[in-house]
Amino acid sequence: MATKRKILLVEDDADLRQELAEQLDLHDEFEATQAATAAEGIEAVKADHLDLVLMDVGLPDMDGREAVKIMRRNGFRGPVIMLTGQDSDADTILGLEAGANDYVAKPVRFAVLLARVRAQLRSHEASEDAIFSIGPYTFRPGAKMLVTEKNAKIRLTEKETAILRYLYRAGSSVVGRETLLQEVWGYNSGVTTHTLETHVYRLRQKIEADPSNARLLVTEAGGYKLVP
Repeated sequence: MATKRKILLVEDDADLRQELAEQLDLHDEFEATQAATAAEGIEAVKADHLDLVLMDVGLPDMDGREAVKIMRRNGFRGPVIMLTGQDSDADTILGLEAGANDYVAKPVRFAVLLARVRAQLRSHEASEDAIFSIGPYTFRPGAKMLVTEKNAKIRLTEKETAILRYLYRAGSSVVGRETLLQEVWGYNSGVTTHTLETHVYRLRQKIEADPSNARLLVTEAGGYKLVP
């Protein structure tokens, strides 16, 4: 099972919010949290690592676009998809200027929303701004570093970053050595699994409390996996 992506749903229509949250939760890849007001949404983004926000435009306490501006000022880098009742170009432009990434018009067709959510997450995870949690670390692949809970930075090489990124995407599935070699070094590199094992060894020296007894980057039959 892959690591779940946390999605915050900010919507004041309780029935719609509940329905969308339940539909998202039916997919193993997502974990939905809910907020009924802009203020609750802004606090939720501060309090927890969230992967994506679905933001209603017409909230009781604040325009959703203003809430997005505040979230962006507070440092939230993840994708934001606006849910809007007014499907006009002017609204779309205002939302995108506020820092939203995409728009879905109401009434929401879930298949469309799901496709947009997945597309935004894919694009974000490939970007420089992406941030992931791995064990006690915050992983910033764009900056090639892990940050500890005490804010110490661990620098990673390009290959170490690529290994961690690929294993993170695989969730708790084991990734075979050959697959990892091809993904990180490319098909025609002529690099052997010994090179991969050397990189994994060095990576463990950096990230494991006891490198000889790995708890985060573990060896399984035929390959490796990350234990979150």
